[in-house]
Formats: sequence, structure tokens, C-alpha cells
Amino acid sequence: MKKKRHPIKHRLKDFGLSLCFLSPSLLGVGVFFIVPFAVVVYYSLIDGVASRHFVLLDNFKRLFANSAFRLAARNTLHFSLLAVPLAMALALLLALLLEARIPLKSQFRTFFLSPMMVPVASVVLIWQVLFNANGTVNELLAVFGVRAVDWLQSDYSQIVVLLLFLWKNLGYNMILFMSGLANIPRELLEVADVEGASEWYKFFAIKLRYLSPTVLFVTILSLINSFKIFREVYLLSGAYPYETLYTLQHFMNNTFESLDYQKLSAAAVVMAAVMVVLIALLFKAEDWFGKDVEG
Repeated sequence: MKKKRHPIKHRLKDFGLSLCFLSPSLLGVGVFFIVPFAVVVYYSLIDGVASRHFVLLDNFKRLFANSAFRLAARNTLHFSLLAVPLAMALALLLALLLEARIPLKSQFRTFFLSPMMVPVASVVLIWQVLFNANGTVNELLAVFGVRAVDWLQSDYSQIVVLLLFLWKNLGYNMILFMSGLANIPRELLEVADVEGASEWYKFFAIKLRYLSPTVLFVTILSLINSFKIFREVYLLSGAYPYETLYTLQHFMNNTFESLDYQKLSAAAVVMAAVMVVLIALLFKAEDWFGKDVEG
């Protein structure tokens, strides 16, 4: 007679096999993400790489007292508050527009997807040609008698970078929203049409509810991309751009070059903590808003 396998032993064996298959990924995440971040946290709590005396929160106090950090944090927050809602709302609007029957739909889609295929350096070069002090935009404004503006060295500089951010990211966000719209049950929309529901009601009561996971993903993606705008700004204006373009990444890059690892590590920990809190709040909001459409 065949003996039955013990359920606990069976589960342990399955767990062991799963762990074996996951071990390469776990090893990679541990070596390249978890261990480096642990080192950063460690550096943020000591007074120097040589002495290695624990000072706990002293590095964070010194960080928050630094005027350059406060400026960088304020600019980064301001840019994200502008860029993320716009990237989400405009991408959703474009997806809804492409869902309808409009002329030149394929050309319209190509225009917004083309930035995904263009290297960042090329995009920055286009923006330099457009918004240079002697660039195309100023040439066009001169026709109407408007005085030339050095866009990247003025209070309009953040708007210039915001336009670059939107043009670079709208296409991908639009694709995500189009995919989400395609997954909405057609039966619900047909019933709403039969009942005489307005387009506004269908959007807020049905479409937006079912799009909540996509909205969450697009928001997180846009938030992360807004924190990575340093690459474009650095290529446009260098390590020390106009005041409104000086972001947290500039601060950390310049701090790294000055070998102040304690200040750099403290800034990285603060930035990571803020991101974790924001993403947790977004997950909580999505869970509340989209809970009645799960299943």
C-alpha cells in the first residue's frame, strides 16, 4: 500500500523548490539593491568613512539646515506636483480621444509615440534649438514684437523642462490608458447607453472606476520619472542650472563630487522614505476607490 505524503513535508519541499528557482533573482536584488541601500543607511548614521562613529540623526539635522538641500527639495516637490497630474490627465484625455472615431488617428498616435524612440540627447538638442536665447521660439515671438527671453536662465525654465517631460512621457502613459480602456467590460457601457446615461456619468461611474489600477501605475511611473528629470536638465544646463531647475538629483550629484558621503546618504534616505510614503498613500487611495470593481 502506498504511503501518503505528509502535508507539511510536501509544503516544505515545494517551498524549497520555489526558493531554488527564485534564488538567482533574490541574489541579484540583494547584491544590487538591498545591500547598497543598507550601506547608504549606514553611512547616513556615521560621522565619516574613516572614523565610523555613530551620530544617529546628526547628519539629517545638518542636511535639513542646508539651504541648497531645501532649495532642491522645494523645486523637486513643485515640479512633481505640476508634472504628475498633468502627465496623468493629458495621457488619459489622449487615450479617450483615440478611443473615439477621429480623422488622422494613426498620425496622431505616431506623433505622441515618436519620443519613445528618440534618444534623450537628441530630444535635449531639439529643446536647445527651440528655447535657446537665439532659438526658434524667440525668432517666432520677434515677429509679433515680443522681446527675446533666455528661457533656460529665467523663471520660465521649469515650464520649458515641464514641456519636455510631458512630450517625452505622454506617449507611454497614453498606451497604458488605452490598454486599460480596452479591458473595461463592454456590457456595462452598453447597459449605461440603454439606460440613457450621459458620457460624464459613464466616465466617472464606470470607466474611471475600472481604470483605477492603471491610474495608480501611471501615477507611480510619472512620479518616478519626475524625480529622474535630472538627466535632461543636466544636459540642458549643466551641474548648476538656473535656481528653479536645481533638483534633489543635482544636490546629490554635486555632493558626491565633493565627497560628502554622509550628506549624500542622508539625502538619499530622506528621498527614499518620501517615495515609500507617497506610493503607500497612492496604493491606499486606489484600494479605497477601486474596491467595488474587484473580482
